Amino acid sequence: MKKSEELRAFLLDNAKRLTEEWYDSLDKNNAVGVYASTDSKVIQTLKEQNYEFHLYICNVFVEDEKDFFKAFEPWINKIAKDSEHARTPVSSIIKEFMRVRKQYCDCIDEFVSNSNDKIEPKLINEWEKHVIRIFDITILKFVTTAEETAGMQLKAHQEMIHELSSPVITIKKDVALLPLVGDIDTARAKMILENTLQQCAEKNIAYLYIDLSGVVMVDTMVAHQIFQLIDALNLLGVKSTLSGIRPEIAQTAIQLGLSFTNIRIKSSLSQALDFDTQISIK
Repeated sequence: MKKSEELRAFLLDNAKRLTEEWYDSLDKNNAVGVYASTDSKVIQTLKEQNYEFHLYICNVFVEDEKDFFKAFEPWINKIAKDSEHARTPVSSIIKEFMRVRKQYCDCIDEFVSNSNDKIEPKLINEWEKHVIRIFDITILKFVTTAEETAGMQLKAHQEMIHELSSPVITIKKDVALLPLVGDIDTARAKMILENTLQQCAEKNIAYLYIDLSGVVMVDTMVAHQIFQLIDALNLLGVKSTLSGIRPEIAQTAIQLGLSFTNIRIKSSLSQALDFDTQISIK
């Protein structure tokens, strides 16, 4: 245990040197993402992150693995969620983890060479195996967190896109338009239903024009969702008019046995917005 403590102290004393050597040895010609940055602030932050890494890692030789990762995981999560690292290919980040791992193996050799006492080969082997294991676990934890973060960001972006692609546009007072454009799959149809109901309630809409002229194709589930939207709007006291229904959409609705009886339908949006139609909205 005494030698392990001495090794920890040796690594701690050389942490800043390790950081500078690591950054200086970066392959600047082929570097990408955060490693290719020429921004002094980004470079300084990167070095600080690397130095902080060393302050944690040196403890692996004297701490229980479970306790070590309990303290170390916040650093892993911070780096995985860092914006500069997020735009850096994961393969490049893993490569740098591996380069730093080699630094540690070299440091062990340096410590052994400089030691005044003979260190058993078995202990040296244990140190090296421990370094490899800890780095492997760290890489796995980093990749897992990075993937989860990217997944959440992608989901948030998709929800924003879906929300922007189904806007309820106020025309006047309590009258609004919902122009739908592009392909509508089941996930988007569900989003449209939820967003439209929420926006109509927030804007106190009493009448909504739903224009489908920009929708090329829908499947049976989506057609059903559109009719569910109309039914839900009715429950909220919002009357609606469908316009721009393409023949294939109409055919799908008929095959589903969906009834158009209580739905106002116009062939085009311009016809739906005709003055006479507006007058009838009372």
